[in-house]
Amino acid sequence: MSNTKKISSALISVFSKDGLAPLIKTLSDLNVTFYSTGGTEQFIKDLGYDVVAVEDLTSYPSILGGRVKTLHPKIFGGILNRQNVESDVQELQTYDIPQIDLVIVDLYPFEKTVSSGANHNDIIEKIDIGGISLIRAAAKNYKDVMCVASVVDYNELLELLQEDNGSISEDARARFATKAFNVSSHYDTAIFNYFNSSKTETVFKLSETNGKVLRYGENPHQKGYFFGDFEAMFTKLHGKELSYNNLLDVDAAVNLMHEFKNDAPTFAILKHNNACGIATRASLKEAYTDALAGDPVSAFGGILISNTTIDEATANLINSLFCEVVIAPAFDPMAQEILASKKNRILLIQKDAKLPDTTVRTCLNGVLVQDKDLLTDSVEKLSYLTSKKPNDQELDDLIFASKICKHTKSNTIVLAKNKQLCASGTGQTSRVDALNQAIHKAVSFNFDLNGAVMASDAFFPFPDCVEIAGKAGITSVIQPGGSIKDDLSIDYCNANNISMVFTGIRHFKH
Repeated sequence: MSNTKKISSALISVFSKDGLAPLIKTLSDLNVTFYSTGGTEQFIKDLGYDVVAVEDLTSYPSILGGRVKTLHPKIFGGILNRQNVESDVQELQTYDIPQIDLVIVDLYPFEKTVSSGANHNDIIEKIDIGGISLIRAAAKNYKDVMCVASVVDYNELLELLQEDNGSISEDARARFATKAFNVSSHYDTAIFNYFNSSKTETVFKLSETNGKVLRYGENPHQKGYFFGDFEAMFTKLHGKELSYNNLLDVDAAVNLMHEFKNDAPTFAILKHNNACGIATRASLKEAYTDALAGDPVSAFGGILISNTTIDEATANLINSLFCEVVIAPAFDPMAQEILASKKNRILLIQKDAKLPDTTVRTCLNGVLVQDKDLLTDSVEKLSYLTSKKPNDQELDDLIFASKICKHTKSNTIVLAKNKQLCASGTGQTSRVDALNQAIHKAVSFNFDLNGAVMASDAFFPFPDCVEIAGKAGITSVIQPGGSIKDDLSIDYCNANNISMVFTGIRHFKH
């Protein structure tokens, strides 16, 4: 497509006037006729340019408190007519309708109004009617009309106008039509999701306009993209571009550390979305040291995250480890300088941004959507099933282990002691295999499991796990309960001086 069209007239109706003045000047220099209404009309006049009021063109005033301004055949006829259809051109002449070559719209800020906490009536009034109709009409008729539906596209429009003295190719008009329908579809999705917040309609609509092409997907032969507002969650201080796998690990790290947000200094190291080391200590340096001790082999190339500011002492220790990403609420100046000494190491400051309440994943020829697992086990909600009750230290360790378990791939068993991850068995088809894997790892890294605790993401169908754990030195167990054979595990614990608590909450993670 190369059919160029000279811009001679423009209908401009925008909520935000940001960035509009240079565009108005350029269009005026090109002798473009302006049509506008309301605040935009006044803005153009205040800049010193002539503008035809929409009300003068239609012979109708703005009515219903501004709800109806541009919805008129003299406006939409000027946009939707086909210049290569003789009857369309004749009707423009018959009804004295001007041809409109360019439509510039900035919609009422519906999403910002919702997120501001405004009341329902104010939100309803920010549902744009005329603007969205103008966008759809102009984008539909891209062969004859240029449609600009976002402030972010003003600079590109300026460049196009200046490149060819106000003429714009059909290729560019088609590309801008794509942008326009992206704006309109996203806008409608936001409105629907607001009205459907109680999920009265079993419909899935997700629209994310912030997209980024990644180097590749999970593997080099796969294409990868990230859709989301990364800058709303992080300030990137240093390092290479994040990869698809980096982003998955960062997501896992953020969700895990959210469990420890208000705890004493806590440091975690993750690999392939699972924690390979995590510890809570009086100082961050100690927390990092003990997190690394959990699995110093797997920590190589891992994702590191802290729940508090990373200081110089901790940074010096981290710097000797090859790691992909380091995340923290803040970095001391010297800590940042030390960690930035490795040019590819990614440093992220995590902002206090709200995490999604749902999870979405593809499945077969559709998607699966569910509420996020937002339940965190707490001492207050535990059920004590055994004769022996856990002591205070064991209770602290049980909750610590349960938090990790919740964010580890199922089937999983987590072993912890003194608020330190000793080992975990991850992603096993058998819970017994997960436990044996965890014990083997803990022993291989010289952990003494006598007095350690065990957490399971789901119930024990047989007493074999508590038996294996007890023989390894485990003295307390936390699990959901709910098996028809719970009594067998309880009986074994009672006979072998092991305390066990039930949470009543399963934490599968697949």
